[in-house]
Amino acid sequence: MSITNTPTSNDACLSIVHSLMCHRQGGESETFAKRAIESLVKKLKEKKDELDSLITAITTNGAHPSKCVTIQRTLDGRLQVAGRKGFPHVIYARLWRWPDLHKNELKHVKYCQFAFDLKCDCVCVNPYHYERVVSPGIDLSGLTINNSAGHSSPMIVKDEFDFDGQQSLPSIEGGHSLQTIQHPPTSSRPPPSESFPTPNLLPPTEASTSASMSSFPAVAAGSGNATSSWSRNGNGFTPTIPHHTNGHLQHHPPIPHPAHYWPVHNELAFQPPISNHPAPDYWCSIAYFEMDVQVGETFKVPSSCPIVTVDGYVDPSGGDRFCLGQLSNVHRTEAIERARLHIGKGVQLECKGEGDVWVRCLSDHAVFVQSYYLDREAGRAPGDAVHKIYPSAYIKVFDLRQCHRQMQQQAATAQAAAAAQAAAVAGNIPGPGSVGGIAPAISLSAAAGIGVDDLRRLCILRMSFVKGWGPDYPRQSIKETPCWIEIHLHRALQLLDEVLHTMPIADPQPLD
Repeated sequence: MSITNTPTSNDACLSIVHSLMCHRQGGESETFAKRAIESLVKKLKEKKDELDSLITAITTNGAHPSKCVTIQRTLDGRLQVAGRKGFPHVIYARLWRWPDLHKNELKHVKYCQFAFDLKCDCVCVNPYHYERVVSPGIDLSGLTINNSAGHSSPMIVKDEFDFDGQQSLPSIEGGHSLQTIQHPPTSSRPPPSESFPTPNLLPPTEASTSASMSSFPAVAAGSGNATSSWSRNGNGFTPTIPHHTNGHLQHHPPIPHPAHYWPVHNELAFQPPISNHPAPDYWCSIAYFEMDVQVGETFKVPSSCPIVTVDGYVDPSGGDRFCLGQLSNVHRTEAIERARLHIGKGVQLECKGEGDVWVRCLSDHAVFVQSYYLDREAGRAPGDAVHKIYPSAYIKVFDLRQCHRQMQQQAATAQAAAAAQAAAVAGNIPGPGSVGGIAPAISLSAAAGIGVDDLRRLCILRMSFVKGWGPDYPRQSIKETPCWIEIHLHRALQLLDEVLHTMPIADPQPLD
């Protein structure tokens, strides 16, 4: 659609939104894009100069210089639109410039005074005040959002295996808070002439590429992804010689390669253990569920078995193998029975280092994972996405150091919010220096409401076999899926116990 008359800040919100909608890149659903733009225009209605700057920047594709376009920074730095949370500068950069943008790819221009990274009370969301770069902290190869047939932009789609052996046709559903993010295996290795530079300790020929993002080099996570291995002993964890690891978000089986590696260029290669507390006897425990009912006993995996297989066969379970086929349930329905038949070889869970976890899908059908680590890497709020792991894909789903940092941050936030809340009740209203610089009681109440259960969720993975859940599917919760597992990570729970002893969280107390 062509725009003959560019609106100004004096025009009605509807006219401005309509004009700005015409310049969106199509990476998000129309419903989400409209709500995001409406929200921004309403916030800027009282700041006419900034609204005019936004209109100029968008309608001229950045051809003319424009000022910062700012909104208030929230407590956690994220903006909620249509039930979805994300970093505000990323949301609007995706809308108007790069629909396939990852959150770690943005770098602000020098003249931007309120860039997200500057941690000001206000955040600039002018898409033309940011440049796109490939971050050294994320591997973009293989991380894609479901595409509908014939559509080049990421969209929310339904894509699930039907039991008659046919793949269901995708259907677009916009405006949901949850998305299914695909993690397919890499179909083939690139020839040597097309290989990209690879990260520390990776064989040069194992750079992972994907058709949708072949223009970006495969780079490893620079934070919290130690490349050294760790051996368990009675006194805890001790570092050993670095072992072969796939880079961050490598979604294919490792390919045998002569033992030569890239040189180490950072101090993260030999990281000390997070805690000197002795390693737990079991590195994880796995509970199997059918719908909302646990079936069978919880299966504990010894620390001497860093790799465990969870499959659908009927062999006796033990050690490094949990067989779901031999578990009985008097309330099992025909639909659950059919789903169980498709678990097949299931999945392999691998504990690396002090407590990082990787998943390999051995089944002929995809598995669906709830992972706060993958949420963060995809630029989503915790619990804001379901991750579809395709057959043969091999992917990191949990990072112990990142989890530990998140525990400490949330516990500290809860403590500070509780103190500020108590001050507010006593009549001492906190100022700009309080929790996140936000004073309203509702924000304090939400932050102070963080409890032990919220922190425990950081230490848990959930995985559904064959069937997905969320707004893209008939099932809204994993507890409505026919067969799924819950994995409790013991080293992470150990660290949580330490955090709570040094930074205890009182029971949440609502404001009067």
